[in-house]
Amino acid sequence: MRSAFGQRPSGSRSLYDYIAADSGTAVAGAYIDRIEAACLALKTFPERDIRRDDIRMGLRTIGFERRAMIAFQIVEAEVVILRIRYGGRDLDHALSGASSD
Repeated sequence: MRSAFGQRPSGSRSLYDYIAADSGTAVAGAYIDRIEAACLALKTFPERDIRRDDIRMGLRTIGFERRAMIAFQIVEAEVVILRIRYGGRDLDHALSGASSD
């Protein structure tokens, strides 16, 4: 099993900008690095955390450091990161019927 970003997950750039504006670029960069490490770690045990078939078939979510949420799917032998949401942003709206990035 492997983790795939393809491109940077949707939401990571705006999250970086949001944190950088408040706490500086070093803090923002370190936070994004930790999120990306968490995404890559999903390849070890991808079928963990919450299944959200009510939003999108096969969708899974996992919390990150109490403020962010990583949305992903398992496609064949690959973990595909769909979105990263921060601070309770509306996941239902972001992913219902959306195609993967």
